[in-house]
This record gives sequence, structure tokens and C-alpha cells, in this order.
Amino acid sequence: MSSHVSAAPNSIRKAIPDVTRRSANFHPSIWGDYFACHTFNSMFDDHFEQEFIRLKEEVKEMLYATTNKLSQQLNFIDVIQRLGVSYLFESEIDEMLRDLYYQGSGGAYVHDHDLQMVSLRFRLLRQQGHYVSCDVFKKFKDTEGNFKVCLANDIQGMLSLYEAVHLRVHGEDILEEALTFATTHLKSITTDMCPPPLLVKLRYALDQPIHKDLPWLGAKHYISIYEQEASHSEVLLKFAKLNFNFLQNMHQKELADMTMWWKKVDLSNKLPFARDRLVECYFWILGVCFEPQYSFARIIMTKVIAMTSVMDDVYDVYGTMEELVLFTDAIERWDISNIDHLPEYMKFFYKQLLDVYKEIETELAEQGRSYRVDYAKEAMKKQVQAYFVEARWLHENYMPTMDEYMRISLISSGYPLLTCISFVGMGDIVTKDAFERLNKDPKIVKAASLIARLMDDIVSHKVCVLCFLSNILDRSPTNFY
Repeated sequence: MSSHVSAAPNSIRKAIPDVTRRSANFHPSIWGDYFACHTFNSMFDDHFEQEFIRLKEEVKEMLYATTNKLSQQLNFIDVIQRLGVSYLFESEIDEMLRDLYYQGSGGAYVHDHDLQMVSLRFRLLRQQGHYVSCDVFKKFKDTEGNFKVCLANDIQGMLSLYEAVHLRVHGEDILEEALTFATTHLKSITTDMCPPPLLVKLRYALDQPIHKDLPWLGAKHYISIYEQEASHSEVLLKFAKLNFNFLQNMHQKELADMTMWWKKVDLSNKLPFARDRLVECYFWILGVCFEPQYSFARIIMTKVIAMTSVMDDVYDVYGTMEELVLFTDAIERWDISNIDHLPEYMKFFYKQLLDVYKEIETELAEQGRSYRVDYAKEAMKKQVQAYFVEARWLHENYMPTMDEYMRISLISSGYPLLTCISFVGMGDIVTKDAFERLNKDPKIVKAASLIARLMDDIVSHKVCVLCFLSNILDRSPTNFY
């Protein structure tokens, strides 16, 4: 790949005449100056900080007070996780669940025949990385090997089972059966069969189980449910609301700052052919990390992924093959002195990309972590190389084999790049060894990339079908949604 790009003839490196450009007619950003002009909450002053610390200590005391009764402990951990405040008690929860795992791994479990507690314990421990055998659910089957019909009367237990089985792994047939069993019965529950808070929780779970939900979105929804429960704690509820409002305000400020940066860079006007997805990119990154200590990580990831989105459109839509050869070569060299032979629009973008990485490098140098930038650059180079191969396939009208396609598209999905970039701003919890392991293309990253790639392709295929139908029917595709 590198030798092909670097060997581009000198004639190509001269000014390239105007050519007919393709266009994807991307919709402009719907956000405008909304976040740049957003008014922020002024409640977060010294008084708020004192109140926040006071409530945090009270919640911690409540958490430790549950250690003498297992069912209370499991339920309390579950609640604070779902309310979005568990990041403030990570070490405490980790210690409690680790103790619970080792206590239960060698003998009988005190709530052995309580479906809700067995399911909750199973889920919390697996979420924390502890292996719990799926055999714990065998006791809920009848002599014929089916789940007992009477379990359907335990709505809370069934809901807990439903949430637990989403942490199954390949080959756990009993959990596959449990998923079908729980889903079928939960869907049949009507309004007169359970109280409103539980029914709302149940319907949300059927649409978005905990394991597949974004923690921050789930917290917003769960706060409103928890508030309606008769047994809710006023202290915990108030703390969860304060925490949510505080983080929401922080996220809005971050997005406002990045919106101003985006406007200053002026990519939307200078490169109007590309998608303007800064807000959407930031929202995606909130799914990676929402906690306050990862503000720098979010800013890095959002800027890099927003630039990568534009680059994707350069390769997929706008650039000619000759231009893409030059640009790929420039990225591989990663030197501003290579800018002169690029077309004007690529000069502009190339400089902005290098400026983003220079900004990251300056910040990391102050932290004593400059080495991380080298890994981030290499990840971007691999991303660009994958984009170039796909562009060459398109221009040559070449249909790759499935193996060829997957080898390149797993990289072009952006997940290997995003994984590396997410490590860059994560502070002390990430070591150089983590980057070295990441550089060896670990299975977990390949698996995540595979899922992302195929899901994206499925959606893209549906869009293509809709566009095709709209052309036949002379309608806009939006009429089909």
C-alpha cells in the first residue's frame, strides 16, 4: 500500500484541473448555533459542591449499611448503577461484588430459589467481569426440562431474569431458552397485572435491556421511574438528580466549546460536500465515557472522529483517484511540508487534521504522556489506508471477495481508530502496555469492529433499497419512514 502511494508520478503531483465531482447531497446540520449560544445552569457553585459531597457521603453510608443483608445489597448496587451514580463508588462496589463472588463460588447461595435474586446476582457479577455458571438457573426448570410455568406469576423475577440473560455467551443454551421464556411472558403482561412503575420499567426493558443501553440515557429514564416507586430513598433520588444535572451541564459546555472550535475551523463552509456531524459524533462519544474525569478524552475523541467523518466523505464521495493518492501519501508522511502538492481543499483539511493532533500532543506533553500520540497517528494512517483501498475498488469497479472486504472494512469501520483514541485521554488507568496490546489487533477489538461494520452495512443496504424504491415511485425516501 505505502509503496504504491509513495511512487506516484511527478505529473500527478502538479495542479489537478477541475473535474466533475460526485455528491451525496448530505443534509446540513440541524443544530445551527444552538449549543454555541446555549445558556448554562448557574446553580453549580460552592454551595452545590458542598451539598453534593454531603449527599455522596450519605449514599456511601447507605451502601455500606446493606452489607449485612444480601438482597438489600444487590438491589442497592443495582439501583445506584441504573441511576448513573455508581462511577462515584467504583472501588466500593468492586470490593463488595468481589467478596460476594468468592463467598458464593464455593457453596450454596442463600437466595438459591429466589428468581429475582439469583438473576440479579448473576447479572451484577457478570457485569463486573466475574464468571458465574449459567447452571444456577437449572433449579427453575421442571422435570421435563422446561422453565416452570408458575415463574410467570413473579413479574419482578421474570424481569430480572430477562435482564440477566443478555449477558449470555455462545453455547449457553439454557440462557437462550430463558430469553425466549421471559420475553414471551413479559410481552403478555397488561396494565392490570402490575403497578405502573414496574410496567414502565418492563416495557422499557423489552425495547432497551440494560446491557444494550447507554448508561447515561438509561439513567435519565430510570430516575423518573425510581421517583415513582414507593420505597425510593429521597436522599439517593436527590443525589441522582444533582449528579445528572451537573454532568449534563458539563457535557453541554464541552459541546459548546467544540461547536465554537468547529465554527472557527469552518470546515462546513470550506468543505460543503462533507457531512457536518459534530454534535452526533459527540453524542456517540458520550456512549464511550460520560464521567467528569474523562472530559479531555471526550474532547479528543470527538474532534478526531468528526475529522475522520469528513475524511470518509473525501474518499467516498468527493476526491478523485489522483487526489486520493496524493492525500494518502501525505498522511503516511505526516509532515506539513508535504502540503504544497495537494489540491486547495485537501491542503486546508490536511492542516486542520495535523493541528488537532498537535493540540493533543501539546496537552499530553504537559502530562508526560507524549508517546501516546505516536500510536494515535499510526491508527489514523491505518484508517486512511483502508479508505484508500475502498476508494480504489470503487474507481476500478472492482468487486472484492468477502475475505478481502472484511479485512479492509473492519479497519474502515473506525472502531480500531476510536479504540486507540479513547485510550489517549484516559489518564493513569491506561499504560503503554495497553497501547502495545492494542497495536497487536486483539480479538475483542476485531469482534467489536465486526459487529459495527455489519450493522452499519445492514443499515446502509436498507437506505439503498429505499432510495431505489423512491426512484421507481418518484418519491422522496423520507416518505417511507
